[in-house]
Amino acid sequence: MTTVIPCASNTFVLGKGDDTVKTMAATHRSFVLAAAFSLTLGALAQEQPIHPKDTSALHPPAGAKVAIVEFADLECPMCARENPVLQQAVNQYHIPWERHDFPLPMHNWSFQAAVNARWFDTKSKKLGDDYRNYIFANQPSIETKADLQTWTEKFAHQNGVALPFVMDPQGKLTAEVKADASLAQRMGVNATPTAWVVTGHGYKQIMDYSKLYQMIDQAEGQ
Repeated sequence: MTTVIPCASNTFVLGKGDDTVKTMAATHRSFVLAAAFSLTLGALAQEQPIHPKDTSALHPPAGAKVAIVEFADLECPMCARENPVLQQAVNQYHIPWERHDFPLPMHNWSFQAAVNARWFDTKSKKLGDDYRNYIFANQPSIETKADLQTWTEKFAHQNGVALPFVMDPQGKLTAEVKADASLAQRMGVNATPTAWVVTGHGYKQIMDYSKLYQMIDQAEGQ
């Protein structure tokens, strides 16, 4: 007799009396439940707006009336889900998108991805943003730092860019990512994505991304 345990990415076939495999399956189920619970907590965290303690980043860049300010983690599934919404809104309204890094400690490759994105920023801001969008789009295929390197090399090749042997030899880009994370913590950001529509008169956190266009319309009417 065998027992089949389905899950999102694997199927375990257990032989009767195979205690080792049964233990592995139980451990896997516990991991999946824990991950689902963690994602649920993350979603709940987004239901309550924060009251930023540091508002220095919550204003449009010079010359802009309205902008989007976002703190994101390139390994965050929710960030990947909302990224196309933000991208389309920015393109439609022609407003700045101030993207800040907030790599979460439980993610094993997001910090390196943020450093990579900043290296592409040094070539052009557009290339850096294209890399972020590319990583979000391919996020389901990236599980390890080695996977990230493979996808980064593909992106560089597609864009005719030669990657350096060491991405950040002086640690400058790493310091920039850490500075963004520190800013997020000072503001009280505790989940990703956390984003605002900002104007010269104030800011409003995006709690429902389906209402983003309405929020921008209201901001532009101020």
